[in-house]
Amino acid sequence: MPGDKSISHRALMLGGLAIGQTRITGLLEGDDVHATAAALRALGVQITRDVPGNWIVSGVGVGGLDEPSQVLDMGNSGTAARLLLGVLATHNMTAFMTGDHSLVKRPMARVTTPLARMGADFVTRGGRLPLVVRGAVNPIPIVYRMEVASAQVKSAVLLAGLNAPGETTVIEPVGTRDHTERMLRHFGGTVSVATLEDGATAITVQGQPELIAAPIIVPGDPSSAAFPAVAALLVPGSELILRNVGMNPLRTGLYETLVEMGADISYADAGEAGGEPVSNLVVRASALKGITVPAERAPRMIDEYPILAMAAACAQGTTHLLGLAELRVKESDRLAMIAAGLAACGVKIEVGEDSLTIHGTGRPPNGGATVATAFDHRIAMSFLVLGLVSNESIGVDDATAIATSFPTFETLMTGLGARITGAPA
Repeated sequence: MPGDKSISHRALMLGGLAIGQTRITGLLEGDDVHATAAALRALGVQITRDVPGNWIVSGVGVGGLDEPSQVLDMGNSGTAARLLLGVLATHNMTAFMTGDHSLVKRPMARVTTPLARMGADFVTRGGRLPLVVRGAVNPIPIVYRMEVASAQVKSAVLLAGLNAPGETTVIEPVGTRDHTERMLRHFGGTVSVATLEDGATAITVQGQPELIAAPIIVPGDPSSAAFPAVAALLVPGSELILRNVGMNPLRTGLYETLVEMGADISYADAGEAGGEPVSNLVVRASALKGITVPAERAPRMIDEYPILAMAAACAQGTTHLLGLAELRVKESDRLAMIAAGLAACGVKIEVGEDSLTIHGTGRPPNGGATVATAFDHRIAMSFLVLGLVSNESIGVDDATAIATSFPTFETLMTGLGARITGAPA
């Protein structure tokens, strides 16, 4: 599987803030990660590619970034933009940031609000990109209780805290992926985690550390693995082994949900890569049943709802997906895009402000539609997977966004026997 996108972004950023050379093995070479590498180069970090997937980052140390002479274009990547804003917020410099036509529609106030409390100043267009960030002259450590469950917000504040004196704390009522905390420890940072009386979790980072370069092995991306995994569940007679997939417990909500739906998924050869648990996934074709997926599981599988919806469309019975409000501010309004696409393929659905109900019949839907993707890679890949089993073929209006996160998607899927025509090379 391709390298984990979330971990790839963080490996480049923290490698750039460490002292010495960080060697990264298995880096995802998608457009989103390339945008992060280009931005860091503009900030004075030397990044070179050895062989495919193997990269070397020569770090400048915490506080050692240069003021960029060019606009930082983050492409389609919300993760890259929000995390890098955290880094920039406590560096005494001025930087300009923008993104593509999709990214400039996504909310940035969720990170700029707490970062402003640390002394940074932002000029935005209605809380969105493009924006100007003026980093704090004298950064202030803060205690910030998150209002929305978001690993990007948490990570932005923790990364800002690296160049602030004292301790910076983020309180999260609901746990989100902890790749930043794990990797900070890997580079020698001091991170503590405590459970509060109300059940929330407080994550504290010690500011102004000397991070030391350390090799990183990027595990396979569980979000990317979801597409061939669901394809194998739906196509009769299929059996796949997906190797070296990241099994961070804050990222495995989809696989737990699929097992509850009756999926034959097992795990083999568990190990560790770059401080993250990994395993091989063994997936066999299965008859799925509809279930209710609780809202509290959403932070652990927020990126996987599009492909889960395809599985639910083929399941026997009704599936209720709850707590989906965050889907409305992803690369597209994913909730609306999933609902519209399924309806066009003949699936009976009911959509709410933060919920989706899918009425499966135990058989694949009719299909026969060309689905609008709004340049959203996960919408495109999900409906291509559904097209493997629908009665009539399913098309997507634009598959180019797939390169942002899974550039080998077509090659991998056709190698497994899928027939995909007209997709970008």
